[in-house]
Amino acid sequence: MSGDLNWGGLTLVAAMFGVFLLIGWWAARKAKSTSSSDLILAGRAMPLWIAVMTMTATWVDGGYINGTAEYTFAYGITDALQPGFFFGVSLILGGLFFARRMRRLQFQTLIDPFEIRFGKKWASVLFVPAMLGELFWSGALLVAISTTFKVLLGLDLFLSVIISASVVTFYTMCGGMWSVAYADCFQFGLTVLGLCVAVPFALDALGGFDFVRAKFVEMFPESSRPFPPFQSQGEWTAPRLWTWWDTSFLLMLGGIPWNCYFQRVLSCRSPRSAVGHSIFSGVATILLTIPPLLLGMAAAVAVKNGSLEITNRADALPILLRDLVPPAVGMFGLLVILGAVTSSYSSSILSAGTMLGHNVIRPLIAPNSSDRAMRMVVRVMILFLGLAAVGLALQASGSVYDLWTFSADLVYVLLFPQLVMALYDPKANRIGSIVGFVVSLILRLGGGVELFRIPQFIDYPEGFPYKTLAAAAGIVLIPLISRCTTAWNQPRPLEPDK
Repeated sequence: MSGDLNWGGLTLVAAMFGVFLLIGWWAARKAKSTSSSDLILAGRAMPLWIAVMTMTATWVDGGYINGTAEYTFAYGITDALQPGFFFGVSLILGGLFFARRMRRLQFQTLIDPFEIRFGKKWASVLFVPAMLGELFWSGALLVAISTTFKVLLGLDLFLSVIISASVVTFYTMCGGMWSVAYADCFQFGLTVLGLCVAVPFALDALGGFDFVRAKFVEMFPESSRPFPPFQSQGEWTAPRLWTWWDTSFLLMLGGIPWNCYFQRVLSCRSPRSAVGHSIFSGVATILLTIPPLLLGMAAAVAVKNGSLEITNRADALPILLRDLVPPAVGMFGLLVILGAVTSSYSSSILSAGTMLGHNVIRPLIAPNSSDRAMRMVVRVMILFLGLAAVGLALQASGSVYDLWTFSADLVYVLLFPQLVMALYDPKANRIGSIVGFVVSLILRLGGGVELFRIPQFIDYPEGFPYKTLAAAAGIVLIPLISRCTTAWNQPRPLEPDK
């Protein structure tokens, strides 16, 4: 254990986990059939309002809330607003350019268009960065739970991870997409209500919004605006500007090719509903950056005037909720973070389990399996990936976030070009896909990967947007090489001839 246990808080958390289990059980019984489509796509019958809430709840996770507050506290608004804003934009772009087509063609996962266009074996390679992104994200979410539990409840990493993962994995296995979606609705309501309650208490404790804003601008004179300047000035040197925009494109375009996003797109009742779900979710995601941003501002000002003592920036929001607002409000804030984290964790393991079962085991190992067998396979994969995420969180808690960050790089660099070409270039073939993949990977690794001790072996200038260059290389090379190799590898149509 870490310090004295907060038994009142533990009771509230236990009650909320009990509600999660009840929702999961009820949703599993609500499913109209026991088909694999019901398990992984809610029978393609999800109403628009549920789709919007489950998507927003998935994107607005504990890392999103804690991270926005943490970066505002440590670096100012410009860097803190970047993930939430551009992830929201990615949902809007996904709705405008990808959701309708994916839903109309009735795919079941992100990997399906790759399997049709480029073949089952190569699709299983493209599956790897998609699955690793989901797995490492799941592990990072479990680590985020432990941070909050440690500060507010006195609970250590092991118990925090085991309890949270057990409850969420269980209801995800039972009801699949319906259980996840209805639990997300409950968690989304907690998030909105909890953040809206905490913000005025935190600001009032320091003298009100105008006072906090004025002090914060004094502390971060060049980073207290939403976006950086268009030209280099002061702290915003040219390399820093290039890096900021490189990361922004990664978030905006790399936020699209995630199966947890398309699982909701494909669960909608119609292509039109899928588009609306994406756009509304994007707007909600952007708006929900505001409360944690304000709480991060409050934490920074509170430390400046001596109201709080925060030595680790990652603890900024939990400590603010513990020490600056009334105990009941702080405990409600804990439930907000916990609900946000568990919502995203359930979505991630369901997404990864679906891809592993549907796009690897089914086509390569058990192509003639029955629908009942596939349901069992997906459930086993959810359990397997849940256990893997727990192992990551417990054994690599210090580096699991870095692993997820690198995987997100690969999703942008490798999968975004592949998805665009698979859906919109009728002449794209497997050879073009392979060449684009390999060149993009080399260009990305050429910038170095500190996590794996891979040194930089391409002499990029300081701040050069090499991640965007790597993604752009795939966009250019896939159609170019495909057209040069048509004689050896005929492109496969995405849609049957009409």
